[in-house]
Amino acid sequence: MLVSLCMIAYNESNALSGLFRDIALQDYPHDKIEVVFVDSMSTDDTKEKMEKFRDTDYGFWNVSVVQCVKRNQATSWNAALMTAKGDVIIRVDAHARIPRNFVSRNVYNIKQGENVVGGGRPNITSNVSSWKLTLLAAEDSLFGSSVASYRRPLAQKEYLDSLFHAAYRREVIAKVGGFNENLGRTEDNEFHYRIRMAGYKMCCCPDIISYQHSRNDLHGMIRQKYSNGRWIGLTLSECPGCLSYFHFAPFLFVMALLGCSVLAFLGLPLFLYILLIIYGMFDIVNAVGCCTMKNVQPQFVFLPFIFPLLHVAYGIGTIVGLIQIPSWRKKIKNSGAKEHIEKVKRKIRENTLPGHSYK
Repeated sequence: MLVSLCMIAYNESNALSGLFRDIALQDYPHDKIEVVFVDSMSTDDTKEKMEKFRDTDYGFWNVSVVQCVKRNQATSWNAALMTAKGDVIIRVDAHARIPRNFVSRNVYNIKQGENVVGGGRPNITSNVSSWKLTLLAAEDSLFGSSVASYRRPLAQKEYLDSLFHAAYRREVIAKVGGFNENLGRTEDNEFHYRIRMAGYKMCCCPDIISYQHSRNDLHGMIRQKYSNGRWIGLTLSECPGCLSYFHFAPFLFVMALLGCSVLAFLGLPLFLYILLIIYGMFDIVNAVGCCTMKNVQPQFVFLPFIFPLLHVAYGIGTIVGLIQIPSWRKKIKNSGAKEHIEKVKRKIRENTLPGHSYK
């Protein structure tokens, strides 16, 4: 089975060395791995590092470096898909680390009859410090980040609505097409929604694991949560079916906080007190829960303050996204995103190698 290992990047020079080393050390036969890098017009030396990797002989079937003129993630992923020629296409984030058997375990599970596979994707941090470990604890917590099962190692196979660092049979993308270029940050939610609607299951396998670097500073983490929330709000008008109730929990919290604050201003503070007491209980319990983890740090005392900052940033982002829907819909009206999805379908079929089948 020929495997296309795809990665996109914009100004990720500092993050690439470890991942490139991981790719070079994969135990799956290198003559059956195609590596596809997409540079989204980086202003640092990201593209030069990609080209250096390409020009180093690691024995891969092929290494391609593609430059995408847009910095939109979906556009860059579509460029990768239209370049890939493998029977299996694997998506890996630039802020990731992968073990030696990452490709081989994905292929093994695909050969067991699955169409889309992935695995646990816990967070890690680089240049370890006490503060970075505190932010990592917040990101790892169900309360601070997400209830998605793939964020943690699994004990057994599970079929989920979405995966991170997933591997897809070529036929899946030939049927559903590429990513919706109207979207940012939620492009994978919508992509996986179409995959599920096409009748494919997404299998999260316990023997597959990869790692994602968490944000190393609180400002960056808050900015990320705000952006995530904003795109949840915008995506509601494009593909509500690809979102879950959990995506709107921070939005509901912020709206409840605003509503109760108004009531308190009008002389009815009881509702605000009740809301803050209930939230505070969850906040403290989850902060204490983080202290049962390894590498407990003195800065964990700040977790009860970090959690609400993340939730409020996400919730405000969703509010802003919802407000921006009319202007955003007008902006994307003639974007041609659906045509690009179909273009990826055609290109996937054209790029199918002789003797291979996308069905």
